[in-house]
Amino acid sequence: MRTEGDLIHINEWLKPLSWLYGIGVRLRNQLFEVGVLKEHSFSIPAISVGNITVGGTGKTPHVEYLVNLLHDKVKVAVLSRGYKRKTRGFVLAGEQTTMPEIGDEPYQMKKKFSDIYVAVDKDRVRGIEMLTSLEDTKDVDVILLDDAFQHRYVKPGINILLVDYHRLIIYDKLLPAGRLREPKEGKARADVVIITKCPKDLKPMEFRVLTKAMDLYAYQELYFTTIDYDDLRPVFGDPDRRMKIAEAAGSHVALLTGIASPRQMLLDLSAMGMTITPLTFGDHHQFRERDAQTINEKFAALPAPKLLITTEKDAARLEAFEGLSSEVRDSLYVLPIHVSFMLGQEENFNQKIISYVRKNSRNSILVKKKDDNKSKDRHHSGNRPGTISFRDN
Repeated sequence: MRTEGDLIHINEWLKPLSWLYGIGVRLRNQLFEVGVLKEHSFSIPAISVGNITVGGTGKTPHVEYLVNLLHDKVKVAVLSRGYKRKTRGFVLAGEQTTMPEIGDEPYQMKKKFSDIYVAVDKDRVRGIEMLTSLEDTKDVDVILLDDAFQHRYVKPGINILLVDYHRLIIYDKLLPAGRLREPKEGKARADVVIITKCPKDLKPMEFRVLTKAMDLYAYQELYFTTIDYDDLRPVFGDPDRRMKIAEAAGSHVALLTGIASPRQMLLDLSAMGMTITPLTFGDHHQFRERDAQTINEKFAALPAPKLLITTEKDAARLEAFEGLSSEVRDSLYVLPIHVSFMLGQEENFNQKIISYVRKNSRNSILVKKKDDNKSKDRHHSGNRPGTISFRDN
């Protein structure tokens, strides 16, 4: 039985170091609170998606959810740090940009959404200034800040905090004893808190217990999301050669991951009737020649029928990876994921985001429609204010 916080492990003997670490983090936050360290606000809508824990909470699929919600209505830019990239400073992704230049997650995003701007810069203030001033990108309407909850030099219009259901911050401890980057009280900066990776069979009482346990302020909104899996698609070869995830039931699957928290996927695929052999590497792992040998040997040893499944983030690094056997290349599939809101919360969340962007962007078609409606009302005083309809995503 999976329960909230079940993946948390506290190293009790490291708690003294956590206490010292906490002093430094609290001091930094206090310097921002009193204005010694400056937060920068921008006229353009900026939405931050991040966490206060080390490890995956589902930032990328939640950013992609926002992109899907907005990109056919406004010009969207995603600004990321570009973790483990081989470049420095500000880099704007183009058609020929490679994964090492911007990092695996931004590369994945640019491949999936060719009509948005994707940029990386460790200095988010500079990154926003570049996106809003460059000739190629100055028509941007909204900037999504990936993994920026602790980058306090930028003050976003909406601050979204993600909390993994299996690593609830209320049960965790500061680094290095636990996995918190800052005290759990830091959640007070969030406008929206989303508990991610929730089991699909959560009961109403469990939602109420979680809501009470999170102990949010009245100005904060709490949402719950779960992971859904899309069709498997080959990493190499014909991209139209798709496979329903249900078709993999009964297969021996080597699950190849280099992400922070692969256990959720392992549990889900096992529940779908697959026999899983984990091939687990560290987060953002850069695959090397010796890794190819390990992957080839372990996959060759599996009995048929067999598949090799990986994540979208790992696929971005594996595409240019040499040394994989022809058997591995022919059997390697990526498993895309997306998030779904629970308790019927999707419409409320969507409207919150759209309303914020509409009210704060002067270039967007959302504003144009709103202004057009106001103009019509001035000429037809008997009309009630028009509403804006949005195409389903």
